[in-house]
Amino acid sequence: MGLLSKKDAGLIQDPLADNNPITIQVLGICSALAITAELKAAVVMAISVLFVLGAGNVVISLMRNIIPSKIRIIVQLIVVATLVIIVDQVLKAFAYELSKTLGAFIGLIITNCIIMGRFEAFALGNGPWRSFLDGIGNALGYGVILIIVAFFRELLGSGTLFGYPVLGDSVEKTGLYAFGYENNGFMIMPPMALIVVGIIIWVQRSRNKALIED
Repeated sequence: MGLLSKKDAGLIQDPLADNNPITIQVLGICSALAITAELKAAVVMAISVLFVLGAGNVVISLMRNIIPSKIRIIVQLIVVATLVIIVDQVLKAFAYELSKTLGAFIGLIITNCIIMGRFEAFALGNGPWRSFLDGIGNALGYGVILIIVAFFRELLGSGTLFGYPVLGDSVEKTGLYAFGYENNGFMIMPPMALIVVGIIIWVQRSRNKALIED
């Protein structure tokens, strides 16, 4: 962060900690529940949102002085939809099987509250550089939580990481020592994603008492 001013560095650092879009602002929960059963899907979704939010914030910032206020939401939707189409086509071209796995969830990036919220709350009132940093920071904050949740869900639920056997039944099928662990199918069910997110929120608030609401 040495190349950035303290204020600019905060745009990236804050969403990673005390202003995380999922655990503090409680946005983007739907994708955290839906696509975190597999670590690979969570990583791809995180990268996709990183591109869409970073590029989208810059585009909206560049257009902020020419967008009529009455149609700003429509313009924002067009921008994010265009970027999501680009992501979808790239995935179909280079990772078709994963594209089928993610399915409609890539399209639902369009309605991700984090993206529309940053367009409205930040990009419309700031320059392209700061808007880019804000987009990258919030996307990283979102992606980190997705990856943490997916790591524990896939590891404990399927006994794999990125599809490779690590624990439990998956390891036993390869003839390796399984450490006496049996895969917990409940971990890959959607309710468990909410529980894992809740544990992360509890840990975060335990470390920073200022986040606890009265």
